[in-house]
Amino acid sequence: MGKVTGFMEIPRELPTRRPVDERLRDWQEVYRPFPLSKLEKQGARCMDCGIPFCHQGCPLGNLIPDWNDLVYRNNWREALDRLHATNNFPEFTGRLCPAPCEASCVLGINADPVTIKLIEQNIIDRAWDEGWVKPEPPATLTGKKIVIVGSGPAGLAAAQQLRRVGHEVTVFERADRVGGLLRFGIPEFKMEKRFLDRRVSQMEAEGVIFKTNAYVGVNVDVDELRKGFDAVLLAGGATQARDLPIPGRELKGIYQAMHYLPMGNRFTHGDVKKKNGQILAALIPPYGRTDEPVPFISAKGKRVIIIGGGDTGADCLGTVHRQGCKSVLQLEIVPRPPDQRAPNNPWPQWPNILRVSSAHEEGGGLEFQINTKEFLGDENGNLRALRTVRVNMEFKDGRLLFREIPGTEETIEADLVLLAMGFLGPERSGMLEQMGVEMTPQGNVKADQNKMTSVEGIFTAGDMTRGQSLIVWAIAEGRHAAHCIDQWLIGESDLPKPLEHGNQLRPFA
Repeated sequence: MGKVTGFMEIPRELPTRRPVDERLRDWQEVYRPFPLSKLEKQGARCMDCGIPFCHQGCPLGNLIPDWNDLVYRNNWREALDRLHATNNFPEFTGRLCPAPCEASCVLGINADPVTIKLIEQNIIDRAWDEGWVKPEPPATLTGKKIVIVGSGPAGLAAAQQLRRVGHEVTVFERADRVGGLLRFGIPEFKMEKRFLDRRVSQMEAEGVIFKTNAYVGVNVDVDELRKGFDAVLLAGGATQARDLPIPGRELKGIYQAMHYLPMGNRFTHGDVKKKNGQILAALIPPYGRTDEPVPFISAKGKRVIIIGGGDTGADCLGTVHRQGCKSVLQLEIVPRPPDQRAPNNPWPQWPNILRVSSAHEEGGGLEFQINTKEFLGDENGNLRALRTVRVNMEFKDGRLLFREIPGTEETIEADLVLLAMGFLGPERSGMLEQMGVEMTPQGNVKADQNKMTSVEGIFTAGDMTRGQSLIVWAIAEGRHAAHCIDQWLIGESDLPKPLEHGNQLRPFA
């Protein structure tokens, strides 16, 4: 694949980021365009490795060596076909996936891996620019009606697959715009929403029906939903955020990340209004109803603390920078990861190493091994500080423990705290309780190998059944569920089933 000696002759190269002072003045993506001539050389680095371990790193089963070789040979149109054969939305994954495929690249054993993610993104971006991406409406209709609850990546992938084989597909979204957390959780500087909008337009042209402000279990009756459709797919995500129930949690100025980030996205799109001089923004459930605007949360001029060191925390970090915060500090309870793979973390496992995003380059601090014990407030009930302590992480009797280090207590001043500590699964009240689906001990919707829940005719996919995970897993789950639903309705299916070989059981999530 590629040029036989390419990996020895051509170094790995990535696009440059726009200067920090420039990108903090807008909400556009941070990376500059990458020249196609250089990209073809990057495709040449894909080795003739014999066994492409990049495949085991990709839940979608992307044909990575194929399209690397095609890009190297300047055959971009065929590269698009190979890319779309396994992935409905490569422009999403090319921007948002952490690229477990690259972590599994054979070249990565002792050198820099192939720039798989960059090549993927540029294939699809060029395809849109060239007009190669067209709506693909079904040639014939089956007469079967399917409803999908949730318009995130899992729901969108399933919807497109099922529509293309001729089913009538309706997607219910409880917010006022389609996209789920792709729309409201991912900041514009990571993925501009025009990429989402053009896919939604493509799907509408294919015949997918989108219904917004449709909150199943609240303003959409569950029983009526089941009666009106032949199959139901639950793809509502894992939206129950982990809280921090410590003294002072009730103070004003402490918010969940997914309470704060959607407001930032709405502001960039002008989805706010002023009333009596105050800026108001609508919230996505469960933090509010989309028709009930609340005061807009801004970090401007504030001392911000972000609790949580993952991707959501980094999204908050980039957002508070652009809103003009006075200072920002990110706190993580676990120890600092190593810069290189540890001996017990060999290739091709996902490397548990320190990762620094573009947001960290823009400023702020990142501290490890810190636990927040109490929020401190003023006489008006506003947050003024956090009381913290340093901790050591230990494993004892198979349990993870955090031991306080004596003499390390500290008070950190703050005006705004954002909780970005992950998610505990889907919200159980409302739709799931009314449908009566069985849950796993971990708090997710239980499904069999065919993605069906404990209730006949109700299927599930994505984070709602898998738990908090990656966008590439969500799309794979949606495609897998589409195959299973099609087979259940028709008796057979030509749709791909990406998770059938057991890679859904891999530990990396």
